[in-house]
Amino acid sequence: MISKSLEEYLKTMYVLKIQNGNIRVTDIAEKMNCTKASVNKAIYNLKDNKLLNYESYGTIELTESGENLAKKILEAYDIVYVFFKEVLNLEDEQAKSEAERVKSALTDETINKLAKYVHKVLGLNSLDCDYDINKERCRCCLRRIRKD
Repeated sequence: MISKSLEEYLKTMYVLKIQNGNIRVTDIAEKMNCTKASVNKAIYNLKDNKLLNYESYGTIELTESGENLAKKILEAYDIVYVFFKEVLNLEDEQAKSEAERVKSALTDETINKLAKYVHKVLGLNSLDCDYDINKERCRCCLRRIRKD
């Protein structure tokens, strides 16, 4: 398990990869409003945890484990955010802030149950397919439903 701070770095790297096709120290520092030294320290910690591959001044590449964990972090945030915003009717900024703080404190089991509840209340789908935050199939089901 990695720290909340490292989760944020990993999530940012994944988003940059999706947006730009590559991950650069400068881009991470700008997006997270921190120093390049902080980014480098996080990179080496994530590398030690086998979540990314990196050689000095080389490219930053997420490993399969790193990418899967980043997706899981984003999905957990999304589930908690939707619950706060749509079910509890919190203002957008408050929902974002609260979701960011709460998501990392919840277990996978709790996130799974919260996801099922949110989907049921919002009528998105039933999640009767044994939803598990460690698998992507339900997120794909949700995308398919929104496209229809």
